[in-house]
Amino acid sequence: MELEVRHLRLLCAIADTGSLHKAARQLGLAQPSLSNQLLRIERALGAQLFVRARTGCRPTPLGLAVLSRARPLVAEFAAIVTETRAAAARAAGGYQLRIGATASRAIPGWLRLLRARGPDCEPALQMNVSASALLGMVAAGRLDMAFVHEVEGSPLRIPPGLCLRVLVEREPQFVTLSADHPAAAQPEVSLADLAGDRWMVDSTVDGEWEGLSRVLRAAGLHSEMLHGDYLTAYSLAATGEVVTVSQPTAHPRPDLAIRPLKGDPLGVRLLLAARTEPELDEVYPELEKAYWAVAAEAPAYREWLKRARLSGTAQEGNDAQLSRSTM
Repeated sequence: MELEVRHLRLLCAIADTGSLHKAARQLGLAQPSLSNQLLRIERALGAQLFVRARTGCRPTPLGLAVLSRARPLVAEFAAIVTETRAAAARAAGGYQLRIGATASRAIPGWLRLLRARGPDCEPALQMNVSASALLGMVAAGRLDMAFVHEVEGSPLRIPPGLCLRVLVEREPQFVTLSADHPAAAQPEVSLADLAGDRWMVDSTVDGEWEGLSRVLRAAGLHSEMLHGDYLTAYSLAATGEVVTVSQPTAHPRPDLAIRPLKGDPLGVRLLLAARTEPELDEVYPELEKAYWAVAAEAPAYREWLKRARLSGTAQEGNDAQLSRSTM
């Protein structure tokens, strides 16, 4: 067996994620397939590269040596592919901007603003619930950039060589509940008001299940948590079956109430990642404008930002961005 770049990329993914399961998800492979490939690589090299344990995978001393040589090769190959594709697109009279993103209401406006530049910029969008998977695709050259969120207390593994731009350092996460829920009459909802409710969270979204679990434990609650996608969660919340976490920019509905959680116990960091600073500079202004436009359209978030400003806890620049968006 001869080692190829894809094999080196596999080794880097396992080391970066610390898990065969997470590495397989990042690479878009089935875990048995990834495990078999790793065994073949180790047989070809004649030594074990990773120690498998119940807590994950960690490189052996030989594995660390191989990784030190593999990482620059993987990064260089990704750069060659990216630069060649970009040159070919420019030669053909256009450039397709490959964007990855986790869910956000800012995305439609962002794409619209990018397309408004003219026919030479045509963004192509790829959605994924896993921020880690998207960051891995940027590092591998399969995406040009990714707009992702990082749940507080569950830091993402940022692949080496990526540049980051923080859109919002800490975006509070709100709760969505039935419009006739007793707590919906309040401008802010405390976790204690939801002690008898079941929560529904999408556990495939990096960090969200763990983040909410930590918050509930810290509040002394042992609420039942159900797994489900957020479309289902919203439908069940409207009937009073569950409550769910929501982004503050979520669009209001007559059958749902979107409220801040008292004390803002759960937050996320919004990040834009690319391989170079010029790539970030190229698209960040449109993303920033699109985000604050949807923030201005979300009544609960708009009020939260005003209260944060009055209490002196608003992030620098938020007021100016929100004011421009409402003009």
